[in-house]
Amino acid sequence: MIRLGVTQTLRVVKRVEFGVYLSDSDEAENRVLLPAKQVPAHVGKGDEITVFVYRDSRDRMIATTAEPKLKLHEVAKLRVVQVGRVGAFLDWGLEKELLLPYAEQKKRVAEGEECLVALYIDKSDRLCATMNVYPYLASDSPYRAEDRVSGTVYEISDNFGAFVAVDDRYSGLIPKKELYGDVRVGSVIQARVTNVKEDGRLDLSIREKAYLQMDADAKRLLEIIGSFDGVLPFTDKASPEVIRRETQMSKNEFKRAVGRLLKEGKIQMTEKAIRLAGR
Repeated sequence: MIRLGVTQTLRVVKRVEFGVYLSDSDEAENRVLLPAKQVPAHVGKGDEITVFVYRDSRDRMIATTAEPKLKLHEVAKLRVVQVGRVGAFLDWGLEKELLLPYAEQKKRVAEGEECLVALYIDKSDRLCATMNVYPYLASDSPYRAEDRVSGTVYEISDNFGAFVAVDDRYSGLIPKKELYGDVRVGSVIQARVTNVKEDGRLDLSIREKAYLQMDADAKRLLEIIGSFDGVLPFTDKASPEVIRRETQMSKNEFKRAVGRLLKEGKIQMTEKAIRLAGR
């Protein structure tokens, strides 16, 4: 059976003026056209050709000797060529662009943007792209706890955190409690592996261990106080929500940074505010 969305080796069963028909069986209905401009020279009936099979603009199965940037159930970053009425169209290296339906977008994409997608077959037996790459990511990464990795954020959950495709290939998660800063769908992040789960999926953190993060947090807190004209209108007694919103730190991290700056004499703390020293 000829398979949609994969590279396969098929046999020439008929030559016509506009190309050759390929098949993997003797059944007349089980064949696909390879257009004449892609037929290698001196190929004749009975010869084998390695091709990729997809659908043309009229939804007919067609073969190509071109190598697509994405195959069935694979994950890759593709550039948005055009945004239309039914979705976005992606450059995947073939003549007919690949549709990314609006229903399969985790965020609206724009022309010229690169987005991480997987290739699947929809209910109409057509190849389409989806930004829901979770089912297609591998869990057999070579990484271990404390390894440094890079990945693309493909989904953000209010309950769980940010889902990351490590190396655009492996499944990872930044848990909600570890999620700070301006992290969005499409963001490329650098992270530290904090745990490898039994199923091989990775837990990640975009922050350092506490003793290493403290210096960076203290420096950042000085900048934040400066942005408030030298007087931060809350202290470490503020709610965790206020601290997180204003500083992108947890309450414990904020307290450690305040303690470091107090010890160094760079700030003064009153009952309701934190001031730069000398203010």
